[in-house]
Amino acid sequence: MQIRKLKLNEKPPMELLLLADPSRKFVKDYLERGECFIAEYENEIKGAFVLLPTRPDTVELVNIAVIENQQGKGVGKQLIMKAIQIAKLKGYKIMEIGTGNSSIGQLALYQKCGFRIIGVDRDFFIKHYSEEIFENGIQCRDMVRLAQDI
Repeated sequence: MQIRKLKLNEKPPMELLLLADPSRKFVKDYLERGECFIAEYENEIKGAFVLLPTRPDTVELVNIAVIENQQGKGVGKQLIMKAIQIAKLKGYKIMEIGTGNSSIGQLALYQKCGFRIIGVDRDFFIKHYSEEIFENGIQCRDMVRLAQDI
């Protein structure tokens, strides 16, 4: 699998990115302010993520997404590790990531990749999303914030 930066003339894989964040508005904003990377295998996009600079020395990993038939096969971990490698090369010292309180699999994956919980943005998804989100039978209400020194 090859992970590379999206070329200027390429369209971002919007439907894939919307798997990670159902808000088209937020995804477009991330794409305008950040850099999109895609994971390809045999000329098919298997995953994507966006690196979004937030503060000096800090970058946020947003919209990390893997196509449904590849989930649970290590692609997400490969994307995260590549994102960390790219961020280090760009001189960032801290990487942050956020996910919903109901995203149990993602919370486990991020912690396995070295991220630690640093806070909770209570009612983030209630305040910023017009439609309710449910995962794993749990309403997604709060943004769980994680970070790691890189």
